[in-house]
Amino acid sequence: MTEECSNGRASMAPKILLILLHIFLSSGIIFYPAKAQTWIKAGYWFYNSGLPVSDINSAPYTHIICAFADLNSSSYELSVPDEQSFSNFTNVVKLKNPSITALLSIRGGDADYSDLSLMVRNSSNRASFIQSSIKLSRLYGFDGLDFSWVSANTSSNMVNMGTLFQEWRAAIVSETRNSGQSELILTAAVQYTPNSDDASFPIESARQNLNWVHVLAYDYYMPTGANFTGAFAALYDPASGISTDYGIGRWINGGIPANKLVLGLPFYGYAWTLKNPSDNGVGAPATGPAITDDASMSYKHVKNYIQGYGASIVYNATYVVNYCTIGTTWIAFDDIEVVRIKVSYAKEKDLLGYVVWQIPFDDNWVLSQVAAEVGDKKHNDRRLLVITLTTAAALVLLLGCVAYYARTRIINRKGKSKATAGDFGGKVPDLIIYGYDDIKAATDDFSIQNKLGEGGYGPVYKGLLPDGQEIAVKKLSKASTQGFEEFKNEVTLTARLQHVNLVKVLGFCIDRDEQMLIYEYMPNNSLDRYLFDPIRRYLLDWGNRVQIIEGVTQGFLYLQEYSRFTIIHRDLKPSNILLDNEMKPKISDFGMARIFARDGLEANTSRIVGTYGYAPPEYIRLGLYSTKSDVYSFGILLLQLINGKRNSCSFGVNENLSLTEYAYELWLNGEGMNFMDSTLDDSRSSCKLIRCMHIALLCVQDDPRERPSMLEVSSMLQNGTTPLAIPKKPSFSIKRDHEGQKKETALHFEICSVNDATISTVGGR
Repeated sequence: MTEECSNGRASMAPKILLILLHIFLSSGIIFYPAKAQTWIKAGYWFYNSGLPVSDINSAPYTHIICAFADLNSSSYELSVPDEQSFSNFTNVVKLKNPSITALLSIRGGDADYSDLSLMVRNSSNRASFIQSSIKLSRLYGFDGLDFSWVSANTSSNMVNMGTLFQEWRAAIVSETRNSGQSELILTAAVQYTPNSDDASFPIESARQNLNWVHVLAYDYYMPTGANFTGAFAALYDPASGISTDYGIGRWINGGIPANKLVLGLPFYGYAWTLKNPSDNGVGAPATGPAITDDASMSYKHVKNYIQGYGASIVYNATYVVNYCTIGTTWIAFDDIEVVRIKVSYAKEKDLLGYVVWQIPFDDNWVLSQVAAEVGDKKHNDRRLLVITLTTAAALVLLLGCVAYYARTRIINRKGKSKATAGDFGGKVPDLIIYGYDDIKAATDDFSIQNKLGEGGYGPVYKGLLPDGQEIAVKKLSKASTQGFEEFKNEVTLTARLQHVNLVKVLGFCIDRDEQMLIYEYMPNNSLDRYLFDPIRRYLLDWGNRVQIIEGVTQGFLYLQEYSRFTIIHRDLKPSNILLDNEMKPKISDFGMARIFARDGLEANTSRIVGTYGYAPPEYIRLGLYSTKSDVYSFGILLLQLINGKRNSCSFGVNENLSLTEYAYELWLNGEGMNFMDSTLDDSRSSCKLIRCMHIALLCVQDDPRERPSMLEVSSMLQNGTTPLAIPKKPSFSIKRDHEGQKKETALHFEICSVNDATISTVGGR
C-alpha cells in the first residue's frame, strides 16, 4: 500500500469514529444479534416401520422426513408405496406440532442402483424426475425434498448427481416464482466422508444448490462384513480414519460449511457373535451376526434384550460407544450418554443440527428427548450470552476502534519490517514479519474460497500480496494442540533450510496473538490430493511419480547428510509433500522436526507426535527416533506411490492385512505386480516398480539398524542393477500388535497432523 493511500485511510478514521460515536450516544441504540440459524432436530420415519403416523411424537423434532418415495424405472417419475400414509403424513404430524417441517425422502436403503444411475445420466430422465418430485411434494403438502442415494460410487454418477442438484434447484426456484408458494427445501443424505476409493461427492454443486446435507455417520463396521466387533458409529477412532469426527472434518475441508452439515445419529445397534466370550472389547474377534439375520436391533429391542438378561452396559470413551456382552453375544449401540455427547459435539462444531435413523426405533422417546434437550440448552445458552453481551460489546468495540486507530498510526510510521538477529534468538535472518491486516487482505479475510486444506496445525489459505506474489498462509487453529514452541521451531528451522525440494518460508505473522507462517505458494497443492483422488490420480503417471520419489529423496539427503545439522522431520506423509506447477515435490511442515548435532544418532521422547501408519514401531513403542525414523516413513510413502491406496485401507483376500504386510506377502510369493496401481506403466522408465517395492520393504523393516540410510536409498534407486538385500518382515500392524499396545499406554500421545490417522491420546484396545 502506498503512503498516500495509508494517509488517506488514516485521515478518514477519526471522522468515521466520531460519526459512529455520535449515533451510538444520541440514539440509545441497543445492538441485537441477527436472527440465529435454526437448530435442526430431524428424524426419519419409514412408512413400513410399524409405527403409525398418528403415533409419531413430533414434539422433540423440528423436521420429520417421510421415507421413501419410489422411482419408476421406465418413466423416471416418483410415486409413493402407501398412498394413505404419505398423503396424510404432513397433516397428521402438524396436528401435534404445527411448526414441524415435513420432508419427503426419495429412494434410500433398497433403491435400485441402475435405475438411479440411468436417471441422473440423461437430461430428459432428470427432468421427469425433478418435475414429478416437485409435483408430489406440493400434492401432499411437504415442505421439501431429501435425496437419499448413498450407494452412488462412480465418478460419472457423482458428476451427474451434481448436475441433478443444479437443475433441481433451478426448477424449484422457477416453480416458486410461478406458484407464489414458499420455496421447497432441498437436502441430500450422504456418506460419512465425501470421498471413496473411486469417486468424490459433488461438493461444489451441493454447497450451491442444497440447503444442507444429512451426514449418515454410522455403519462403519457391520457384523455381516467384519470378523471383529466394531464401534459402528464411532465418534472418534485414534487408530484409523473411520470415524464421525474424521468424516465431518473431510466434509468441511472439502468445502461444505459446517452450518450446512446435519449429523446423523443411529437409534439402533448391531449384535456380533464373539469368537471368545472372554475377549469382548471393541475390536475383539467375532464370527458373524447374532440375534437377527442382519444383526441390526432397534434401540428399543436392545434395551429390552439387555433388561431381559440383566446385562451390564459398558461405555467406551475412546470411540464414544456403548456395548454389552451376553454370553457369546456382543451388542454395540448408542445409549442416552452417547447421544448427549454426539449432540454436544454437533453444537461445538457449529453444525446445523442432527438427524436420526429412525424415530420409531426409540424406546418411549427417551433418546429423542435427550437429544432435543441438549441441543436446545446449548442453543439457548448461546443466544442468551450473545444478547447479554452485545450492548456492552458495541461500546467496547468503539473504544477498541479508537485504540486501534492510535496503534495503526504508529505502525504506519514504521512500515513493514524485516526480522532482525534479535528476533527468535537471532535465528530468522531476512524473514519478513507481516502484519495481520496484510495477511487478512491477501487471503480475502481468510475466505473459504481461498482455503487450501487443513492439518493438525490449522487451516492453510492461498493469498495474493499487493506486489502480485502468491503465498500460502498456515494459520494456527485455536483448537490445535500445537503451540508457540512448534511455531517457533518451524520458523527458526525453515529459515535456515535452502533446497529446491524443501518448501520456502517467506515470513511469519505474530500480530494480534496470531501465529501464521507465510510460504511460497505451490499451485498443485499436496500429493495426497492426487494420489488418493479417483480422478486426479490419473495425472500421476509413473514418470511423475518417479520425479516425486527422486525429489523427496534429494530433500531428505539434504536434511540428513548435507545440511549443517542432521534434521529429522518426524511427519513425512503425502499431505506434507507439496507440488509445484511442474509437479515437482517440496517437503513441508517442519513443526515437529528435530535437529541433531552432526554426530548425533538417536534420541528419546515421551511426547509422541506424528501420524499413525507413517511413524515407525520404535517410536510408537519406546519414543525412540533417529534418521531411520524418516527412512521408515519414506518407505511407507514409496509403497503408497506404487500402490495408490491409503494406510487406512485393509488389504488381502480377507482384508485383514496392513499396507506393509500385504506388500511383503505379495513380494515373498513373487506376486509383487499384484500390489501395483493398475494405471502405472514402467516400461519406458529405468526406475522399475518391483525394484521400488523391494527398496520400500527394506525401509520399513522392524529393526531400524537394518533399514538403509537415505544415502543408500538414493544409490539403490539410481543404480537399477545393484543387488539388493532380502527384506525381513515389516514392522507390526498397529491394530493387532498387543505387545506394542501395552507399551503405548505408558506414553503420552499427541495430535500433530490430520491425515489417514493421527496419533492421539489413547489406551490399548
